[in-house]
Amino acid sequence: MQNTSVLEEMNVLSAEESQKIKSFHKTKKSRQIREKIVFFLLRGAAFVNVLVLLSLVFYIVWNGSSILSWNFLTESPREMMTKGGLWPCIVGTFLLAFGAMVIALPFGVGCAIWLKEYANDGKLKNIIRLAVANLAGVPSIVFGLFGLAFFVTICGMGVSVLAGVLTLAVMSLPIIINTVEETLSQVPDSWRESSYALGATKSQTIFRVVLPAALPGLLTGAILALARAAGETSAIMFTAAVISTPHLPDSPLSAVMSLPYHIYVLATTGTDPDVVVPIQAGTALVLLILILGMNLGAIVLRDKTAKKLKH
Repeated sequence: MQNTSVLEEMNVLSAEESQKIKSFHKTKKSRQIREKIVFFLLRGAAFVNVLVLLSLVFYIVWNGSSILSWNFLTESPREMMTKGGLWPCIVGTFLLAFGAMVIALPFGVGCAIWLKEYANDGKLKNIIRLAVANLAGVPSIVFGLFGLAFFVTICGMGVSVLAGVLTLAVMSLPIIINTVEETLSQVPDSWRESSYALGATKSQTIFRVVLPAALPGLLTGAILALARAAGETSAIMFTAAVISTPHLPDSPLSAVMSLPYHIYVLATTGTDPDVVVPIQAGTALVLLILILGMNLGAIVLRDKTAKKLKH
């Protein structure tokens, strides 16, 4: 009898175990199916994004390559921008983008260093981080209106390169601060502690150990901010850009033309699509090449810096 009861208990246990194994396999199978569905949707979304991007690039290249020439790059627009070239727009875009980086990069890096290395956890630090996060989500048109109200009107700069550079610098600050602070967080604390153990001060540790290690990430933030500043229209249409000007800027208070605003003007004021569309596409193609060139230059500099740090 005892043997029989033991056998019955073993059968019950084996039945329960087999049931658990079956349910485990079913759960695993359903999990794998859900995972495949999610990955399929993600791949589909990525494919759609890439397809849209390639379609836009193809359209711009197809319609704009025919108008590209040396004269198109070196002459000024004329006859209501239906003839001539883009030279003042190219110069204006360079001045605005690099001017914004010259101003925004030191302030952004300094703010990121203070938030990561010096600031104590508290209300002030939380308020500053909340302000940076809010600035990152503000539409560019709001920055343009702010620049119009403050730099152009209150500060008396007028529509000028300086007003546009300062507006773009304010707009670029959140990108730089967030990127640099995240990069500083990735530097191991053991490096800081080793520096302190050798007798270095906090400032020496930051400038001789932490910042060199974080330099590639710092340049990445600069690349992102530079690309955004170079392609902005709303932030400069009230502060720096004009429809047409016969001269290149000769002072920081001169107005400029820019490639993004030139595209906008052609799209809103052009009356002959057969003439305007190729110029629009050619201008967009020049802007893409310009931003790509600036980004590639910054990426090469970042990679060289990273290799030097490794050695």
